[in-house]
Amino acid sequence: MYKAVTAGLCAALIGTTALATGLEIEVAGEANGTVKIDLFEDVAPQHVERITTLAGQGAYDGVVFHRVIEGFMAQTGDVEFGKEGADMRRAGMGGSDMPDVPAEFSDIPFDKGVVGMARAQNPNSANSQFFIMFDAGHFLNGQYTVVGRVTEGQDIVDSIKLGTGPNGAVIGQPDMMKTVTVTE
Repeated sequence: MYKAVTAGLCAALIGTTALATGLEIEVAGEANGTVKIDLFEDVAPQHVERITTLAGQGAYDGVVFHRVIEGFMAQTGDVEFGKEGADMRRAGMGGSDMPDVPAEFSDIPFDKGVVGMARAQNPNSANSQFFIMFDAGHFLNGQYTVVGRVTEGQDIVDSIKLGTGPNGAVIGQPDMMKTVTVTE
């Protein structure tokens, strides 16, 4: 406790972030285990705020990986239509009841383990969905917001059930985020 308070006071005095924020995701299904993500609040503060708010509310608990493309990425976070047991034909079409978040592009490349915010065609349409890269996808650089990076459990990410439907849609029972916890 003392260390956290001291770090917070020092950060306030020099104008920096006190403690790094992260996520701990318990994945269940064909892939099982814990994925830890370091969130880049200095790079994409509005997007990190959205993800941590939704995680803190438990909105991501039970949400499936609805779009998983081999060699590319695993997408999740549809808190409206992506809950376990929902009609998977609609998974990936929804978001939260909060307004969309404007783009926060950076120079961080989309390499293996990077976490980005999913969006529609409009760059300012990110809401709740995010994806984790299986491999480099530099064609996304400057087009999508980078929000973090996997620090532990990339092997779990790499074993998430692949989609076999159109555009990487997962057919049958998709893997899911059983619980998502905000960490410091």
